[in-house]
Amino acid sequence: MYPRPRTILLHLLTITVVLGGIRSGVDAQSLPLTATQVRPPVGARPPYPAAQPPIPLTIQPGQHSRQPAWNSFDKQLTVEQLVEVAIELNPQVRAAKQQWYAAQHQILQNYAPADPVFTYGHLDSDHDFNAGEHTHTITDNFQFPGEALLQADEARRTAKIARLTFEASVRDLRAGVEAAYYQVLLDGGLIAVNAENIGNLKQVVNVTQAQYTGGQAAQSDLIGAELALEQAQLQQRQYQTNRLNDRSGLNQLLYRTADAPLNLNQKIELRPLEIRLDKAVDTATHARQEILEAALTAKNSTMALKLAQMEYLPNYAVSGEYDLLLGPGTRPLPNVGKGWTFTFGFNMPVFFWIHQREDVASAQHSLEAARDSMDSVLNQTEITTTQLYRSAQYAYDSAQVYREQLIPLADKEFKVALVAYQSGKVDFLTLSSALQSDYASRLTYLQNANTFFAGEVALEQVMGVSFQQ
Repeated sequence: MYPRPRTILLHLLTITVVLGGIRSGVDAQSLPLTATQVRPPVGARPPYPAAQPPIPLTIQPGQHSRQPAWNSFDKQLTVEQLVEVAIELNPQVRAAKQQWYAAQHQILQNYAPADPVFTYGHLDSDHDFNAGEHTHTITDNFQFPGEALLQADEARRTAKIARLTFEASVRDLRAGVEAAYYQVLLDGGLIAVNAENIGNLKQVVNVTQAQYTGGQAAQSDLIGAELALEQAQLQQRQYQTNRLNDRSGLNQLLYRTADAPLNLNQKIELRPLEIRLDKAVDTATHARQEILEAALTAKNSTMALKLAQMEYLPNYAVSGEYDLLLGPGTRPLPNVGKGWTFTFGFNMPVFFWIHQREDVASAQHSLEAARDSMDSVLNQTEITTTQLYRSAQYAYDSAQVYREQLIPLADKEFKVALVAYQSGKVDFLTLSSALQSDYASRLTYLQNANTFFAGEVALEQVMGVSFQQ
């Protein structure tokens, strides 16, 4: 029997349960990281090399951490194959890909309303917890219709921005690997040129020694030749040290140990730019990831302005309650022991001049900032592409002139000067000048090659795609 009213203790027991579920998502880490997963812009080549034949590596499959046992390749590698290895294993690229996957799993949530809240009430209980009333309530909050669709579109564009960020990381890694590879090749070229210069200096020392012994040359000529030889040999050590350091930098991009050996194709091959300037500018303004990101950001800012304007529209809450009326004093009628209650509520933008109006103004300024940023990136891309293209084209032309004309002339001048010095027709200063001119012409060729490679890599990076075959 229900206790009398004077013995009722006002005890309230409430249990709240959030009705929700856990949905298992796709295990992004189980997906393989391959360059072919990057979707390039329509009509443009992807910012990663085409598929190459499989590269046998001494690394255990399934492990992406740097392993001491992985310290050699089984055959010579081209720059395209090095880029593939770097994309496969570089942790920064893998991190960017996981962030892209994370953004893809932030879209569907926007379509679902907030989880409903279930509340159980144990009302008007005595010291034995005998209740006078049991309540069961379900409450849920809803946005104004249409807001969820806009928010989902915004999240979808955010995921596209994350994909572009991943593509940009692949592009930048490719540029870094290519630049490091070409620098190692140029280090080898410097070593070869300096070795040839050392050989020429040894000939000069021998000739000067013979001339000095025969009394046809001053001792200062011999000392000058020996000094130049010692300096060149010391410079060779510097070039060799630079090559070791640059190889370590390349190993870092490949996520390997610093001194892991590299079996590289050492041939320096200059190829002309296979794209016109106007085509390069047009491709850059339509394919560069930063421009596409800025465009998506501007669209998101437009969507954010619409959402801010929708803050004037009310959000609402709906609840339903089922009551078990156990105590006679809680029943509206003697024969009524249960009942239903439904409620509907919505928010009122009373303080709109503080909240909603300021949110709309902020969204408008953000939209203008996004548009200005996109215009700035477009202008900067056009100018940078033009400058890089011109510099790379000049470096290529200059390198061709040195290789085909100036270096053969400098070699001929040195050989003629050496014979003339032996016969006493020219002095040591003329011979030394001819040798320095020969050495300088070879160095200038390598400098132009370096400028061309660096400009080509930077041009592809600013364009966002690769244009070389």
